[in-house]
Amino acid sequence: MQPIAIGDVIWEPTPEVIERSRLRRFMDQHGIAAWEALLERSTSDPEWFWDAVVRDLDIRFRRPYDRVLDLSQGVQWARWFPGGEMNIADSCLEKWLEGPSAERTAILWEGEPGEVRRLTYRELRTEVGRFTEALRGLGVERGDRVALFMPMTPEVAIATLACASLGAVVLPLFSGYGAGAISSRLNDAEAAVLVCADGFYRRGQVMPMKESADQAVASAPSVRHVVMFRRVGREVPWTAGRDHDWAELIESAGDGSGAEHQNLEPESPLLLIYTSGTTGKPKGAIHVHAGFPLKAAQDMAHGFDVGEGDVVFWYTDIGWMMGPWLILGSLLHGATMVLYEGTPDTPGPDRLWRMVAEHRVTMLGVSPTLIRALMGAGAELPGRHDLSSLRVLGGTGEPWNPEPFLWYFQQVGGGRIPVVNYTGGTEISGGILCGNVIRPLRPCSFAGPLPGMAAEVLDDQGRSVREEVGELAIRRPWPGMTRGFWGSRDRYLEAYWSRFPDVWVHGDWAYVAEDGLWYVLGRSDDTIKVAGKRLGPAEVESVLVGHPAVAESAAVGVPDELKGEVVVCFVVLRAGMESSAVLAEELKDLVAGALGKPLRPRAVEFVGELPKTRNAKILRRVVKAVYLGLEPGDLSSLENPTALEAIGAVRG
Repeated sequence: MQPIAIGDVIWEPTPEVIERSRLRRFMDQHGIAAWEALLERSTSDPEWFWDAVVRDLDIRFRRPYDRVLDLSQGVQWARWFPGGEMNIADSCLEKWLEGPSAERTAILWEGEPGEVRRLTYRELRTEVGRFTEALRGLGVERGDRVALFMPMTPEVAIATLACASLGAVVLPLFSGYGAGAISSRLNDAEAAVLVCADGFYRRGQVMPMKESADQAVASAPSVRHVVMFRRVGREVPWTAGRDHDWAELIESAGDGSGAEHQNLEPESPLLLIYTSGTTGKPKGAIHVHAGFPLKAAQDMAHGFDVGEGDVVFWYTDIGWMMGPWLILGSLLHGATMVLYEGTPDTPGPDRLWRMVAEHRVTMLGVSPTLIRALMGAGAELPGRHDLSSLRVLGGTGEPWNPEPFLWYFQQVGGGRIPVVNYTGGTEISGGILCGNVIRPLRPCSFAGPLPGMAAEVLDDQGRSVREEVGELAIRRPWPGMTRGFWGSRDRYLEAYWSRFPDVWVHGDWAYVAEDGLWYVLGRSDDTIKVAGKRLGPAEVESVLVGHPAVAESAAVGVPDELKGEVVVCFVVLRAGMESSAVLAEELKDLVAGALGKPLRPRAVEFVGELPKTRNAKILRRVVKAVYLGLEPGDLSSLENPTALEAIGAVRG
């Protein structure tokens, strides 16, 4: 793989920023002077570290745990906080009702047409209690799976917390899923209840949901009840006895004051989040009460410097892990979460910047793909809004390219605040690597592993390496790690633990630079191997999007008799730019000049769009499969099927 091009330091924290940071305060509390010392102690003594995190975040236990970590079943099946009893809803809700924080805004919601709703912590607790009683009235019990097929309205947070309160398991689904994707997950999880909406707004149009829910439930016999929230007020099909109106249910439930949170073991399941596999059925990652929420809140504190009173807006959907991450992490900190149901460019491409200004957002999170899309609308748009409330910018979903990273840093952050890069996954409950506010920043870099994550870069023999590209791996367990895949113990072990003994191999290529900053080059299964040289798609794509005509790109490897593989690039041009054979040759030469002549692409194909997931990841495996005429595998997370037609036409 090619050497990493390291850019200049573009931001360094001031002493004042360091002094006020959550991370620095945590280090001072435990007598730790240096960042490197915190990383070493947090991974060499995980029981000390995670106990300290529980206390720092005030995660409430009704019965104290006997110890922090039990490895009697092996590192793959680590159990945390045995002997304790708790319910994460206590820490999300009850602890904020004891003083003035009860009247702080917990949820600030904006709909695509422009409506705004606010719920204080006290009001949220009341609504959660009412929906808890409504679910109990439907016979929902501890361990039942409750699927959420909903837009990002306050009700999705209310339903999540009500399930937690009961001890039921939340199964979040993307709001754009079709009936087939919904039913496959309902059946795999044997869900008892589906909570949906009548529809939602997307680019000014009403997107129906109830009809998709009905089609899915027709082939999911485990579903006993469908609860529908009337978001848009449209007429929908109705099945008497099975279907229930949200408003009518909670009206009959009373004020919710009697809804007590169930006493649970820390390892009680909370979330069942499905991730798309490259082939076969999706994987259901199991997360528990003292796992996912704890990890999400720790990442918010140590990575993004979120604390009580912050206003956190991550543009997401409940079906992406960042949806539950935003809800649970914000509430554990006593922060305000901003939920938005619509598209970020409706009615205009400055929608996000206007929302940041009006709601005084302090931490904004997006995907690199979204920034690449918004860049084309003009660098002047963010500057038309007062973004001075922002303290931290975040980004996750896939590797950054330098140009959009710098655009985000300069045009949105004004060059005054850091872009905290974040990478991990659904099975992690958040991040492996992350930036922070106490370390210097270079474009596309990470400060390093999050405290508590024993991450290393490994070579082919499993040896730790620096200044050399290798596999991103984790040598010790952490509370947020998935408790396996639903109904498939072996699939979980094969996915993460089969490469090296007792080592989690995540499937990303990573690199540690001389100055200690980390970089991720993309998925290792997306790696292109040309004449024995490994090449990360992000390396090629960063060169291409540096050209003024290119908005987005995807690089894949295709079979070649001589070299094993060669590079083929798919390019989306900026508005007003025209494709041509001359431009294609220019882009090939650009890649060859940057990465070496042997890596010159065989072809540059111009397409109108690239296939992406609902959370804006480019599906390179699908690009490659369609281009080669192969079976593309699981497409349930695909946002834009029309992109496949263009790639297929190029092949044809």
